[in-house]
Amino acid sequence: MKKSICLYFQVHQPTRLRLYRFFDIGKDSHYYDDFTDRTILHRIAQKCYLPMNQLLLDLIKKYGKDFKVTFSITGSALEQFDRYEPEVVRSFKELADTGQVEFLAETYYHSLASLANEGEFKHQVEKHVKAIEDHFGVTPKAFRNTELIYSDGIGKQVYGMGFKTMLTEGARHILGWKSPDFVYSNPVQPGLKLLLRNYQLSDDIAFRFSDQGWKDWPLTADKFLSWMKAADGEVINLFMDYETFGEHQKEASGIFDFMKALPGVVLADGSLEFTTPTLCARKHQSVGEIEVPDPISWADEERDVTAWLGNELQQDAFNKLYEQSEKLALLNNAVLWEDFGHLQESDHLYYMSTKFFSDGEVHSYFNPYNTPYEAFINYMNALSDFIIRIDDAVATFGQAPAAEEVKPAKKKKK
Repeated sequence: MKKSICLYFQVHQPTRLRLYRFFDIGKDSHYYDDFTDRTILHRIAQKCYLPMNQLLLDLIKKYGKDFKVTFSITGSALEQFDRYEPEVVRSFKELADTGQVEFLAETYYHSLASLANEGEFKHQVEKHVKAIEDHFGVTPKAFRNTELIYSDGIGKQVYGMGFKTMLTEGARHILGWKSPDFVYSNPVQPGLKLLLRNYQLSDDIAFRFSDQGWKDWPLTADKFLSWMKAADGEVINLFMDYETFGEHQKEASGIFDFMKALPGVVLADGSLEFTTPTLCARKHQSVGEIEVPDPISWADEERDVTAWLGNELQQDAFNKLYEQSEKLALLNNAVLWEDFGHLQESDHLYYMSTKFFSDGEVHSYFNPYNTPYEAFINYMNALSDFIIRIDDAVATFGQAPAAEEVKPAKKKKK
């Protein structure tokens, strides 16, 4: 039986906060930097989304059913596409119409709701499914949580939403001696199959491709094929940010040429085939259960959630935000609910990270703030105004909020 290659791309653009000062609280409730969002999106659309979508469309036309890819596109990104770059939506629709592209479900706002509030988590997943159906005419059948965050408990919730396939990280501290190149299952809900990211091969493309100091530079399609053939499992899961192509790895690095050549080299060899998560889970049986008691992710060396909840700044912001859930539940206010969603985007907490060394370099690359404290203050100013608006609305509504039941983020020992 041929090995399966599952090529998956994450598409996300955060709704960035403007400089929101203390003196804006209670006076101006527009929190977002629309100009920066539009500017960045236009740049990435021209460098990545449009040329890469065209490249993939050409490959599908050339190889037909033998070439398949998978996407998850957040609701936050879809909103920006609709608002600023509708041509990007049309190009994704062209890919969807080929029938060779799978679209996954995830949280609409790229949030950490799975770690805080089961009801909000389910709401965002349902909202995201509806958005994918509306934009591309397909219903997601497999699930990918924000940043590949997963645990046994989260997997149980996802299975309860009707998904039987879920993507996550092949974290070394979870796998031990096991290989990420097999299909596994959730120990609480064995019906949920798990596809684990091969982070070594994925990061060879996503992070090391243009590094001329890397011992294996330059990376060619033939060389990469030999590495995939040497893998000892049944499935090779290559999961990465779509912005890898043209944005993180510039066109001059040869990243587009590499991607253009890879399918032909793979298919000519004949020992591997391209597939999607749903098809992969149907083809391959689970080789066993894998226990993940605490949440894992695809971020940083630890492969846990400390990129977003690793310090007290992040934990305070996270807890304060989700403390508003009970009060919001009393209100039928679409504007407040939309702001609640965008304030949940994991990027805001990511900017507050205080990690250093190699992980710190990655964090700083994606961070518009000079310091984590600056990110925290700006976010908390906006959140303070948001809370005032909620309290005013609840007071007008005439009911007192119930006690909060959201489990707070655990404090890290100093």
